Amino acid sequence: MLKEYIKDYEFPEGITINELINQMEDAWGFTAGKLSSSINILERMIKDKNCKKFLSFTANLVATGTRGVFKELVKRRMIDVIITTCGTLDHDIARCWKKYYKGSFRMDDSYLHKKGINRLGNILVPNESYGTIIEKKIQQLLIELWKEGVKELTTKQLCQEIGLRICNESSILYWAAKNKIPVFIPGITDGAVGYQIWLFSQDHKFKIDLLKDSGQINDIVFSAKKTGALIVGGGISKHHTIWWNQFKDGLDYAVYISTAEEWDGSLSGAKPREAISWGKINEKAKQVLVQGDATLILPLIISSLLNKI
Repeated sequence: MLKEYIKDYEFPEGITINELINQMEDAWGFTAGKLSSSINILERMIKDKNCKKFLSFTANLVATGTRGVFKELVKRRMIDVIITTCGTLDHDIARCWKKYYKGSFRMDDSYLHKKGINRLGNILVPNESYGTIIEKKIQQLLIELWKEGVKELTTKQLCQEIGLRICNESSILYWAAKNKIPVFIPGITDGAVGYQIWLFSQDHKFKIDLLKDSGQINDIVFSAKKTGALIVGGGISKHHTIWWNQFKDGLDYAVYISTAEEWDGSLSGAKPREAISWGKINEKAKQVLVQGDATLILPLIISSLLNKI
């Protein structure tokens, strides 16, 4: 056990953030040690040519500058599959065309409501930057598809069409479509885009085929020699990722980033070791949970990772 000893951080003149992060492997500490481990696991996962790499994340992060981190992973083809929530489509589309603004957690929400401004944590989203622009863009897209004879889509196909027809180079969906990286949205009706699809379906016989999505995820998992995942946050996107991987010996690599606690028994707070009991993560997998705010932790991890590879 007593082979590696703790070293103090050093701050030579001109030290870079990546040099500081590299010191964490020796400085260790509490979350710093987990951060260092997560970078090493992700480096091994990405370099493993036999591994299908999943990226799972929650939509709230796409309302922040962390959207740029996900975009970079997709643009550089560092991952193979995305599983996320409908809100990711909402925010990704909206921010291609409109601005979100800095706010604070302590604001007068009644006043904001009267002004037509929605608060997402400490981010301000005016109505015209969200519902209005999403309705306009999605209804235009659905009308175009309908005129072309398209009356049924999977969420994978929907995300491809959105990425190619609506979004620009700032977008996660744009780069996913361009690089042919599938994006799956198991909870498609839980958001503005899903609502617009439902609204369109009231006057048109238009359908979303979730079962076909499931078949395609199944094929990805069973055709892979190994699988790994970067799972940011919890909810349906996290569970969908680990759920499908249980049917083929579980994930071989798993990095969780989360602020959720396990004491309430929720899936969001469940640690990697609980997933091992279900077979969703392999018993021999390289895995770690980094506890903390992903808007702070994820840019550090990916910056270091890009520097390494």
